Amino acid sequence: MLVALTVAVAVTALALAAWCGFAAYRDQPTKDWHFIGMAVVSVLALAQLVVGVVRLARGERPDQGMTIFIAYLIGAFAAVPAAGFLSLTERTRWGSVTVAAGAVVLAVLEVRLYDIWGS
Repeated sequence: MLVALTVAVAVTALALAAWCGFAAYRDQPTKDWHFIGMAVVSVLALAQLVVGVVRLARGERPDQGMTIFIAYLIGAFAAVPAAGFLSLTERTRWGSVTVAAGAVVLAVLEVRLYDIWGS
């Protein structure tokens, strides 16, 4: 995997988590600006998904198995959009908490992806 892309996804996910966590602290639901932040993080996760699939297609293999790597790639791509969708159903501060939690999950998945690939 590309280390710079993995770090970029993790850092932006943590920034989104802090931003939405602060909104929850201020008793605010997710707003349009939060969804723009989720879109940025999701685009980076999509780029990582594409890079991962291309590297697998070229014959490169992760150290800890291809199946688990693909599962983590898909989970990383889906974490923030799923949290964003759930935050739409909960228009209280807990919607912001949900997005913050989803972003933290994405950052942890990035660390695990790095470990699975064997970099």
